[in-house]
Amino acid sequence: QVGRTGSLTPVARLHPVTVGGVVVRNATLHNEDEIVRKDVRIGDTVTLQRAGDVIPQIVDVVRDKRPPNAPPFVFPTVCPVCGSEAVREDGEARRRCTGGLICGAQIIERLKHFVGRKAFDIEGLGERQLIAFHERGWLNEPADIFRLARDEEKLAILRAEDGYGDTSVGNLVAGINARRTIALDRLIFSLGIREIGQQTSLLLARHFGTWQAFASAGSDAASGIPSPAWMQLAQGPGISSRVMTLLATTDVAVADPWPDAPVDQKIALSFPG
Repeated sequence: QVGRTGSLTPVARLHPVTVGGVVVRNATLHNEDEIVRKDVRIGDTVTLQRAGDVIPQIVDVVRDKRPPNAPPFVFPTVCPVCGSEAVREDGEARRRCTGGLICGAQIIERLKHFVGRKAFDIEGLGERQLIAFHERGWLNEPADIFRLARDEEKLAILRAEDGYGDTSVGNLVAGINARRTIALDRLIFSLGIREIGQQTSLLLARHFGTWQAFASAGSDAASGIPSPAWMQLAQGPGISSRVMTLLATTDVAVADPWPDAPVDQKIALSFPG
């Protein structure tokens, strides 16, 4: 599986077996080191457990039932979805696809994260809809969601299809429009930046107060001139040096043409109807 940050997570496909009253067909293998440590091979018989009674995982391999000449699993060095190089950085347990937003799997996972309950929480945009709209070329980045809500041509196509109609499309548009105003911590979290989860997003939002202050601080730090607010954040508890380095090495965005506008107005100005 390829995640939103490009991480390649191996999944074991199993003959169906009941574990704790649940039929299990897949189990996580975490990363390539875990495969090597447990020496899991194709065709093996394995012992399973449900971690925390939720996630199935392989505990061990039944060695005496291993097929003869079963070769060790070779972890891929290219993304199985887009074919881009998959690299493992020093100190990292995971190998990651370098394709970024040319990788269809990463696009879908990032969109799922963006519309999720802890981020923008947009009703009516589940995984099935995101995949379908992406396959049509309608959604390739989060901004496309807000464009879709004002694209009468695309909305008319949806209204004419089975499973949608006027009510469903109206609810979808209403769900999108209801999230044009959002708290700063949710906005930061929705971006899906590696190692910036809910708590870090909340800390960043409280520290900087506005999107403009947050973006400007990152741009200044990337230019080698960190602001006092940035230095204060770096020296305080709660934010790792790795996160600070990540934020300070991202590409500097173009100048905001509406620096004083609140976030909902920025979105409206960016995607006029």
